[in-house]
Amino acid sequence: MCGRRKRQDTSPYDKTGKVPVIRSSICTGEQVAGFKDIVSGKFEELMLIRDGKDLAEFLSQYQVEESEIKREW
Repeated sequence: MCGRRKRQDTSPYDKTGKVPVIRSSICTGEQVAGFKDIVSGKFEELMLIRDGKDLAEFLSQYQVEESEIKREW
């Protein structure tokens, strides 16, 4: 497997209780995609976003549309 990430089988997220979010660092520009619980505000990190390819993978893997994603700094 030499350096390849194993793809995880995932199901669509719970749209009633969570919101897709991309957190961006102001200092480094690092971006992390995940889901934020609406009630508690807890953020669950799922994937590091380095480029458009990673973002496209996140969108297809969790069946999210780009217009649904909120950005936080």
